[in-house]
Formats: sequence, structure tokens, C-alpha cells
Amino acid sequence: MVESVAPSDSRPSPVVPWTAALVVTGLCWAITLREAQRMAGGMRMPGDWMMSMAWMAMPGQSSMDAAVMFLAMWEAMMIAMMLPSAMPLVLLYQRLGISRRALGRAAPSQVVLLAGYFLVWLAFGVVAFVAGFGLSALAMRQEGISRAIPAATGVALIVAGVYQVTPLKRACLRHCRSPLSFFTHGWREGWYATFRLGVHHGAYCAACCWALMLIQLAIGVMNLPLMLAIALVIGIEKSWRYGERFAAAAGVAAIVAGVVITARASSG
Repeated sequence: MVESVAPSDSRPSPVVPWTAALVVTGLCWAITLREAQRMAGGMRMPGDWMMSMAWMAMPGQSSMDAAVMFLAMWEAMMIAMMLPSAMPLVLLYQRLGISRRALGRAAPSQVVLLAGYFLVWLAFGVVAFVAGFGLSALAMRQEGISRAIPAATGVALIVAGVYQVTPLKRACLRHCRSPLSFFTHGWREGWYATFRLGVHHGAYCAACCWALMLIQLAIGVMNLPLMLAIALVIGIEKSWRYGERFAAAAGVAAIVAGVVITARASSG
């Protein structure tokens, strides 16, 4: 059980953590932009779609090399997209940590918490790479699979949109929007426990946002405008008072877009 947070006159200033977060976010956006430019273009495939270079090994590059390069880019992209929306968690942890230190108890750095949080998104990237790299390899070998990709993209958007309006999405979003009860019941002493807290919160965040990530992966993992749009949607969902309604509206928009894409692919 966590003791009450520090009184209002001893609350820590959010300026330092927010400044650090903005610097890190800016650096990660710069890395992401560089990688997006480097991986611009792709291979035109049967079915009239473009395979992203993110899913292809470069000449002389092994699949393991391609995986490492993709995951490094992916983690930078996740930090750029997710760190601002994770700051309420960080600031709450900072306040609780100061309260515990005032009682002579340990409270590891927020960096430990974020390490656990972003480990979850790295694991998500592993799954994304295996699926994307494997599907791309199949599409290059089998024309039928390649021609089915546009319709599959539409179906992926429909699936993502449907999830956006489910009770599970709302439950995970509520956790992300109000993590205090999570800290209250999940706080344990030590670095490993703090790391686990980050992993636990990251799992909720991944469960909340996987559908939006699926949209990005389906349309274009290195599509910068889409990346910015998804980051904006995530931020609004988590911070706006009408975030749950906005999430549902985004889901309806994804369903409509998915139906249109699937219909065009089926008639083409």
C-alpha cells in the first residue's frame, strides 16, 4: 500500500522531467525522421502496393542484421511517440517517490520505470518484425499472397477499428489515463519491483494502443505523416477529458477506411 503523496507545498516541479522528456523525444523524432527518409520508397508488388524497405534485408545483410536495425528504429519511434503520453505516469511516480524517501524508504529512478515500460514496446516490435518480415518474404515468393495484401490491409483497419470501440479498449485506456490505483496496489520495494511496475503499465498501454499500431504497420510503418497522426491520437485519447469518446470515433473512422480499402481491392 502506498502512503499519501507529498503535500501540495512540497510537490516536485515538473519542469525538469518534462524538459528531459522533450529533449529525449526530440532526439528520437530526429532519429525516426532520418530512418524514414533512408527507408523512403520500396518495391512495387503485384496487387499495386508498395513494400516498405523496413521489411527487406539490404544487400549483404542477414535477417538478424535486418531485425536489429528494425528494432533500433522501432524503439526510437516508440519513445518519440509514447514518451509524452507516458509523462503523467512519470510525474506521479516522482511524487510518490519523494513521499517514500521522506519516510526513509527506497524509490528508484523514473528511468527504471520507463525501462520496463519501453521493454514492452520493444517486445511488440519483435512480434511486428517477425510478422512483417515473414509476410513480405511470402509475398515476394507467391503472387497470390501479394495480390491479397491490399484487401488484407483493409481488413486490418476494420479489426483495429472494432477493437477501438470494445469494453477492453476502454478498460485499458482508463488505466492509462488514471494510473494512481495501479501504483496504490502494485507498489513494491526495490529496483526490480519498479521495473516490473513499468512492464505492467507498458502491457496495459500496449493493450490499449495495439490497434493503432496495427493501422500504422498495415498502411506504412515508416509513413511519417501517419506516424504523427497516430501519436496525436494516442496523446488525445490519454489526456483529453473526452478521450474515450475520441477513441471510439477514431475506431469508426478506421472501420470506414477499412471498408473502402477492402472494397476497392476486391473490385480491382
